[in-house]
Amino acid sequence: MDGKFLDNDIEKVVDADRAHVWHHLTQHKPFETGEPRIILEGKDMRVWDQKGKEYVDAVSGGVWTVNVGYGRERIANAVRDQLVKLPYFAGSAGSIPGALFSEKLISKMPGLTRVYYTNSGSEANEKAFKMVRQIAHKRYGGKKHKILYRDRDYHGTTIATLSAGGQDERGAQYGPYVPGFVRVPHCLEYRAQWDLSGEEYGIAAANAIEEVILAEGPDTVGALCLEPITAGGGVIVPPEGYWPRVQEICEKYDILLHIDEVVCGVGRTGTWFGYQHYGVKPDFVTMAKGVASGYAAIACCVTSERVFDMFKDDASDPMNYFRDISTFGGCTAGPAAALENMAIIEEENLLDNCNAMGAYMLDQLHALKDKHAVIGDVRGKGLFLGAELVSDRTSKEPVDEKQAQAVVGDCGAQGVIIGVTNRSIPGFNNTLCYSPALIATKDDIDEIISATDKALTKVFG
Repeated sequence: MDGKFLDNDIEKVVDADRAHVWHHLTQHKPFETGEPRIILEGKDMRVWDQKGKEYVDAVSGGVWTVNVGYGRERIANAVRDQLVKLPYFAGSAGSIPGALFSEKLISKMPGLTRVYYTNSGSEANEKAFKMVRQIAHKRYGGKKHKILYRDRDYHGTTIATLSAGGQDERGAQYGPYVPGFVRVPHCLEYRAQWDLSGEEYGIAAANAIEEVILAEGPDTVGALCLEPITAGGGVIVPPEGYWPRVQEICEKYDILLHIDEVVCGVGRTGTWFGYQHYGVKPDFVTMAKGVASGYAAIACCVTSERVFDMFKDDASDPMNYFRDISTFGGCTAGPAAALENMAIIEEENLLDNCNAMGAYMLDQLHALKDKHAVIGDVRGKGLFLGAELVSDRTSKEPVDEKQAQAVVGDCGAQGVIIGVTNRSIPGFNNTLCYSPALIATKDDIDEIISATDKALTKVFG
């Protein structure tokens, strides 16, 4: 190709993709005889592939990212204008969009003050891990270095973040892992680990974290890293009582609280950040995906001033500051896009829409549950929802993951893209996942629900 796209060039595009592109999360053997899917264009909540097929995108770019929908010219124009002025300078210096977006972002995060720019959610989480480890060396002789993470949670694809990953299939075959990461139990009441319910269950799940801390030794534990609502591990909303007790435990043992908002952040759950539903006060908040809705690569590790101050308390020590850099954290396109993204959410009242449409969609999923015995549980918050499929409601035996994938496949054939827990939890890749853009309307949701209804009927009868 000569750099210009013409309609009759599409076969060349497909051939080039098949020959040279290594797709994410994809087995490529079928492409030896078939075509990879190429997404050509998007507008609002719809995308089109190389065959001209139109889809309603109920997963915001496949991985809960395009929060404000496709075709936002004002974001593209802001990025273009910024790139002409200054595309990049290393993060050891500042930039206009970097400074302005940090101010805007912090205005939405009371109690937090500092933004460290990176290029991905995995990297943002690694920055927090490195800060915890450096604090351990600076203040505790290296002893308080352990980082706790939760079963079913996910924090990224690097070796360090997989070491903090609670999804065993995600990490399979990539070890050995980084030492010093310790798992705590999940908090999914539907898969109860204790004969309790509601707030009592939430407190018990948090107390299980304390038991791990005591077993490891509180003087060895530096941080606890959790998703506010577990995403790829099954869309798990913590029970009442969980988060307040987690906060108490962290304060009791002087453990830094790191909340991973890579999925939940910037409106997905109906608040700016998922942790804000629960009144907790984190020391670190990491974010990526929805920060610029995929219009530019950007991720952030946000900290409190207390954490920041630990890295400038002795300017005479050449090892005292945070000796880290993220090359593409210096790109200016990300914060330029993020400023417009956040402005759109504010101006179009998309948090309100997320709450209203999320409540509507949750009701519709409950109606599907009443109709289809294969749905064992429905859960979520805002436009971040899941439906767990079981072969028997009494035993809660998960359906075979191939059946769950067949539901996704049939929805796709109908022109609706939904998700499913994928190669994550051995034996429990059985939760359908939904994360439509924050611009979703009732008509959009009705179309998503209708496709799911038909797919469930086709696969399970």
